Amino acid sequence: MFYQPKDGHGLPHNPFNAIVTPRPIGWISSRDSAGNDNLAPYSFFNAVAYEPPQVMFASTSAKADQDGTKDSVANIRETGVFCVNIVEYAMRDAMNASSGMYDKGEDEFALAGLEKVACEIITCARVAGAPAALECKLTQIVKLPGQSNYTVFGEVKGVHMRDDCLKDGAFDVLAFNPLARMGYKDYTVVREAFSLERPD
Repeated sequence: MFYQPKDGHGLPHNPFNAIVTPRPIGWISSRDSAGNDNLAPYSFFNAVAYEPPQVMFASTSAKADQDGTKDSVANIRETGVFCVNIVEYAMRDAMNASSGMYDKGEDEFALAGLEKVACEIITCARVAGAPAALECKLTQIVKLPGQSNYTVFGEVKGVHMRDDCLKDGAFDVLAFNPLARMGYKDYTVVREAFSLERPD
């Protein structure tokens, strides 16, 4: 099968999300200028540079109570900071609960039954007990083609790692089993790893 997205795919569900998988999930916490905390998962997320360390996430829809975007992007525009919380398999239900289109100012930490703790160097909350959290300062927001499509880039200014995830001096993802997004309503979990040596 071949299709051009502009012409449609003719399938019951869009296959694009299922083709680009698995995708890590950035559980983005942010705070608006009035002090309201927000927490939302984004599967268009990744690390993009080592020095200095940088990450990105993309928001691709809008809410009626925000100006053409969602709470996370609106909050980060206001404050210039955000935190990326890493999602472990054990937190899958809380992550899913935080994904709803809730009213502006609604606290997803409370809705998902999550404890929050303050970040160290930015004015933002983070998920208590997350395997890792990246405190970020906004570098740029890029408007992408299409309605309400924005990519947010941030420089990682602080890194939290849960002590039990450090094994022999390395951050061990098998200690907590990262959750990843697949297509449609599907997710997967990392339960095994293997190593390859590069030719160089």
